[in-house]
Amino acid sequence: MDFSFSEEQSMLRDTVASYLQDKYDFETRRKAIRSESGWRPEVWKAFAEELGILGAPFSEEHGGLGGGAIDNMIVMEEFGKALVVEPYLSTVVIGGGFMKHSSYAGAGEVIGRIIEGGAVISFAYAEPQGRYNLADLKTTAKKDGGGWVLNGQKAVVIGAPWATHLIVTARTGGAQRDAGGVGVFLIEKGLLGVATRDYPTVDGQRASEVSFENVSVPASALISEDGLALVEKVTDEAIAALCAEAVGVQRKLHEGTLEYTRQRKQFGVPIASFQVLQHRMVDMFMAMEQAVSMTYMATIKLTESDAERAKAISAAKVQVGRSNKFIGQNAIQLFGGMGMTDEVSIGHYFKRATMIEGQFGSVDHHLKRYEDLSFGVAA
Repeated sequence: MDFSFSEEQSMLRDTVASYLQDKYDFETRRKAIRSESGWRPEVWKAFAEELGILGAPFSEEHGGLGGGAIDNMIVMEEFGKALVVEPYLSTVVIGGGFMKHSSYAGAGEVIGRIIEGGAVISFAYAEPQGRYNLADLKTTAKKDGGGWVLNGQKAVVIGAPWATHLIVTARTGGAQRDAGGVGVFLIEKGLLGVATRDYPTVDGQRASEVSFENVSVPASALISEDGLALVEKVTDEAIAALCAEAVGVQRKLHEGTLEYTRQRKQFGVPIASFQVLQHRMVDMFMAMEQAVSMTYMATIKLTESDAERAKAISAAKVQVGRSNKFIGQNAIQLFGGMGMTDEVSIGHYFKRATMIEGQFGSVDHHLKRYEDLSFGVAA
């Protein structure tokens, strides 16, 4: 697959890679995720002010760099290599995506705050019973005068401990799993009635269980009253970016394992000289390249019809999930028990790869989604 980047896109990659090499080494990251806050706000500020990458996918009209999904892909792949925990995915890709693809009146203002680093957004969509069904919602939003009242619970809201705002899906009408009546709201996290229980995730990020008890929001908080198609579009864009992050993780898993096998000796020679391990490393490389190609193709197809976009995204998520598992498990096997210790970076990459496999839908979920889309089966 021939995929050439523009000069501007290559410069973006070089800028991000250079900064992360200088400011985001493994030990610095390990110290940050062990801190009370779990992230470094000064890094987020640098992303906005020094690098300007929070504006990468936004139009120049909104103060951005005029890029799009490919720019998100570039940034996320570099973030995967460094295991960046700062909430680019939830804020720029998801939060920005809802602003770009909706008719939300305050979109320009929100995008401006994202670009300057003032708004940190978390996507509160998953519920305990919902599995990966974006329409399976017990959280409700009922009209109250000129505004709305929200009640319900959201599970594993990634980045919520750091968020200033939440994008919340809630049922504005219909039954629990109906395609119609899926509302989308942008609310301030500090509103009365919003409660969070924060915790670290296994891959070094932070998440929250979020509950809403009679949370009153104004009419201006409503992004869409019947927005499942919008949610699916933005989620597909998030999956494409997540696949790009996974590619970065896979590159480091492969490179780290290759370097280790060249240093580790048995019978007086590096284990990299053993033919069976050479074959294993080639298989890992091929799995990574398959993930790269599928991720690039899915990113390109984000602008096509809803069905074609969704099929490409699910196909990529399946391949990326399989590659994550194959490359990660082989990396740990070749490292041995030390690969899972906290002091060795390879275990951290493996944990992130494992979490990505289940985020926004597992391999099995996306295989079924692809099948349903291909044969016209109703979701």
